[in-house]
Amino acid sequence: MDAMVEMQGYTQATHVDVIIVGAGISGIGSAWHLQDQCPGTSYAILETKDTFGGTWDTHKYPGIRSDSDLYTFGYRFKPWVGPPIATAAEILAYMGEVIAESGIGEHIHYGHRIRACAFSRETNRWTVTAERRSDGQTVTFTCNFLWMCSGYYDHENPYIPDWKGVEVYKGLFVHAMQWDPETDYTGKRVLVIGSGATAATVIPEFAKSAAHVTMLQRSPTYFFCHPNQNELADRLREIGIDEPTIHRVVRQQILYDQDALTRRCIEEPDAVFDELKELVRGYAGPDFEFEPHFTPRYRVWQQRLAFCPDGDVFQAVAAGKASAVTDTIDRFTEKGVLTGSGQEIEADIIVACTGFNLSVMSDMAVSVDGQAIDWHDTLTYRGMMFTGVPNLVWVMGYFRASWTLRVDMMGDFVCRLLAHMRDKGVARVEVEPVDPAMEARPWIEADNFNPGYLQRGMTTLPKAGSDPAWRHTQDYWVEKDEFPQIDLDGAEFRYAGEVARAREAEPA
Repeated sequence: MDAMVEMQGYTQATHVDVIIVGAGISGIGSAWHLQDQCPGTSYAILETKDTFGGTWDTHKYPGIRSDSDLYTFGYRFKPWVGPPIATAAEILAYMGEVIAESGIGEHIHYGHRIRACAFSRETNRWTVTAERRSDGQTVTFTCNFLWMCSGYYDHENPYIPDWKGVEVYKGLFVHAMQWDPETDYTGKRVLVIGSGATAATVIPEFAKSAAHVTMLQRSPTYFFCHPNQNELADRLREIGIDEPTIHRVVRQQILYDQDALTRRCIEEPDAVFDELKELVRGYAGPDFEFEPHFTPRYRVWQQRLAFCPDGDVFQAVAAGKASAVTDTIDRFTEKGVLTGSGQEIEADIIVACTGFNLSVMSDMAVSVDGQAIDWHDTLTYRGMMFTGVPNLVWVMGYFRASWTLRVDMMGDFVCRLLAHMRDKGVARVEVEPVDPAMEARPWIEADNFNPGYLQRGMTTLPKAGSDPAWRHTQDYWVEKDEFPQIDLDGAEFRYAGEVARAREAEPA
């Protein structure tokens, strides 16, 4: 955290080459690539919070940890030396090292909530208006290029279904996103609503000291149970291999294995589920029953496969510390929840692990030449650029693979694009389909990937096109080969605006 620098005094417009929005895992990684690949480029990072970390600072529920291995969730350029599944504190420490080692902290403007971003084709600049939390003043920045790294969900308003009777419940009701770490659940009956990655995180942690934990779910989730260690990394360390080499080799091995598993999930889902069951039984015992509470209704490729380190969820169930109920909620009662089948589940604390609300570009007011942008009216180029919106990229990572893999990949692309614009002497780049009659489709098809937050927010997302280049394929293993080959002089890229050579960016 010592890398945090508070930037003050920006009451006048401040111009930089690039503004990065967000100091989370995407923003810090993008800043590193910008510094490394485009030396001399001035930039600023605008962050709403008073610290870095994004997701890893927002969530403070018990046991918060990654659900991706850190050899691939960690940055390409920064070796990871801890266990594959890391706590939020470990991830924040890792990010803090990146900030301190690279001098990124001096570019971060904490406590700046962006209210509006407006682009002018006349000046080929973005004007970014923000509210500074420390004194409530409105401050203005301008930049040539906007790099959106603020994630994809609302960090302040979680998704809570419109359940009946919540107000009559006499115990503590809280969404996991709003959990107070000072809450004492020792000896309490805890009801967790949901079965995704967040539920899988809090249940084993609650089970350590709660009287009992009940997981109430509409549908079970697929879990991949594995020891929280990487045998290859441990062996390479044992024989004295340096950490950068270990990181590179282990990262490549994991990606190879994940590619094979992803293909098998699509081609032989039943066989994969049988294997996942065997991994669970390795922790819960050979007689563990999967019906009805641990057999998902969807296919194994349609949602994220949740990593369960050391099978801790199933160990808690096998030990009698936790149990599952598969049902709907009819209403809340004074003592707990009444299910659709008529069962009352009594609890002292109810924790909703029901996900979040999608937030495209943090719901900022974005306009181009005075016209407000409705993202659903745009087409997306590879899930990162949008028709009618110049000089902007949005980092949207992967769901089936580690989010950060795309942060690194897009870092390469954006830096190459910026260098290409400089070499061409142009100030503006936009994307347009070569075929104006290309069919518009949803951002992603429900039979491809269908978690609730995407389905609820589909009308806020940009549209995809029938051409594979005009969609976010969610396929890292294809994109890792395609992205370096993107022809920046291809017909879909439209360049304009001569750079004013005499204009120099002010330091951030």
